[in-house]
Amino acid sequence: MSWLRGPKCVASSSSHERIRVSLECTGLIRFFDANLFSASDVRKGKPAPDLFLYVAGKLRVKPSECIVVEDSPVGVAASVAAGMTAIGFVGGSHAGNQLENQLRLAGARTVISDLRALKSTIIDLRGW
Repeated sequence: MSWLRGPKCVASSSSHERIRVSLECTGLIRFFDANLFSASDVRKGKPAPDLFLYVAGKLRVKPSECIVVEDSPVGVAASVAAGMTAIGFVGGSHAGNQLENQLRLAGARTVISDLRALKSTIIDLRGW
């Protein structure tokens, strides 16, 4: 993730504690430590855009400049409602056969199944 310029964060429906534990277990905490956000930070969680708009405000980034990686249709819908670009992710253990289609129907611009494809996907979306 060090290749990705600009602020990075996690904006999840999970609690702050669960977010932190999950990132510590996977070794990803170092990329996001100061920027962990939970639906408990806002009045309305996903599929409302509130969490994503809150995060953009906190990070001082225009929503239209944000790229969101989401593994749920409600998360994709929330990011699209916030005016952000959504990348669907179907590589998680919870992903069923219909998830890719559901993410696309919710507004994902593209869908990936392997996070190793994230860099090239973002480059393609940004036109670098």
